[in-house]
Amino acid sequence: MSDHTTDPSEEHDDIDETVIDTDDLATDDSMADDADLGWDVDDPASDSEGGLQIGRAQRRRLEAERIEDHAPQEGVKIFRQVDAAVIVGLHLPGETSHDVDASLDEMEQLLETAGGLTVGRVVQRRDHPDVATFLGRGKVQELKGLVGQLGADAVVFDDDLSPAQQRNLEEKLKVKVLDRTIVILDIFAQHASSSEGTAQVELAQLTYLLPRLRGWGDALSRQAGGVGVGMRGPGETQLEVDRRKLNRRITKLKRDLKGFQKIRQTKSLRRRRNKVRAAAIVGYTNAGKSTLMNAMTGADVLVADQLFATLDTTARRLDLPDGRTIVLTDTVGFVKKLPTQLVESFKSTLEDTLNADLLVHVVDASHEEAESHVLAVNRVLAEIGAGDMPRVLVLNKIDRCDPDDLVGLARTVEAHGEAVYQVSAATGDGVQALVDGIAERIPPHRKVIEALIPYARADLVARAHAGGEVLKREDRDDGTWIVANVSPKVGAELVPFATHDPWAKDDDD
Repeated sequence: MSDHTTDPSEEHDDIDETVIDTDDLATDDSMADDADLGWDVDDPASDSEGGLQIGRAQRRRLEAERIEDHAPQEGVKIFRQVDAAVIVGLHLPGETSHDVDASLDEMEQLLETAGGLTVGRVVQRRDHPDVATFLGRGKVQELKGLVGQLGADAVVFDDDLSPAQQRNLEEKLKVKVLDRTIVILDIFAQHASSSEGTAQVELAQLTYLLPRLRGWGDALSRQAGGVGVGMRGPGETQLEVDRRKLNRRITKLKRDLKGFQKIRQTKSLRRRRNKVRAAAIVGYTNAGKSTLMNAMTGADVLVADQLFATLDTTARRLDLPDGRTIVLTDTVGFVKKLPTQLVESFKSTLEDTLNADLLVHVVDASHEEAESHVLAVNRVLAEIGAGDMPRVLVLNKIDRCDPDDLVGLARTVEAHGEAVYQVSAATGDGVQALVDGIAERIPPHRKVIEALIPYARADLVARAHAGGEVLKREDRDDGTWIVANVSPKVGAELVPFATHDPWAKDDDD
């Protein structure tokens, strides 16, 4: 990711090298069978702390306020219809031609998903972006000629542009200039459907728009006549929107999202109280996560062969072979070079990942950039604090893979030390083996046991430390007294020396 200088007065959030897209962004009201999984237990404290009933009332109030102050309800309409675009990238030091081409290929996919068409490409090799126009002066003139020759009505940069760069380029090129950020925001705006997802997208849009008000008065004062890239979203903004209005709206959206976050935390707390384990599906966008969830759970999550097809987080029950039931969550997907404002907007959704007992990292094994996608997702997981969480890696779409390529990829990813499963979610091949593997890696619930271990069996104390958590320990005349939180396997060895068997007549596991 390149660094470029901006006017301090117009400085805005930098783009992270790799962050989230959102293959899934907001809570789904059909969250599996909550009653069966123990979420909706009677808990007066939950209601007083902002439980689900309060959350629904709050959502109705927030929507009423949104309509009352004429704030956006379906999106921030800024740009006109984009039918044909030239995409532009830089070849910076340290990058290979393959890297640049792969990034532009993804940019072309993004534009197509947003409803646009790529009619040409321009790449310039530079040490760094030009502070005023991103490209050099000569290349800008060359680009202008190509735009006219191809009849393009927009130029889309495969990077983040400063507000000044956008304005300068539009003045010189005489067509709409977009960057990677706004194209992705437009896709999110098209697909967000739940209240939380809508608010998240709107917050990201307005945060993007705020430093770009100057010079865009005409665009903001026109009623949009069509629907195209940059025009969809969680509602139309006021025509003569100003900085004060946007700041007030942004503050309100952040407050609203805190309310949704509280609802999410309440659900997570209820799940933990009722000893319901969870696994979270993560991965690069379009890796086949939703198809895999359907194959594993029999759910009917939306499946489409396009980037960001699903933006609403879904959770479904997954029955394990040992009789246990866990929650399987189809979480946020990832993509390279996504803006920081989106990460900030979707932070609460990422809690589904952090609260899981196991991560199921899905990779499109048929994609030529599969290995870089693995590294990109791992970087994001580390950034959000999930880098050390237990996980399995799933090489999906093996029905589309060359066998030799698949062997090479499997060897490469196995070097990361993760358990690797090869599956085809479309055909079902390998899915049951994956479910079995998940069951093995989500251990039965630990329980607290109190035991007096003879000194001759010091190995059991060591086992309790290694296979659980020793809460209390005291060396006595007749042995080592411990209180430990351990799995049934370790507990079975401690029971002969315990005051009681916490697993006796226990059907919870």
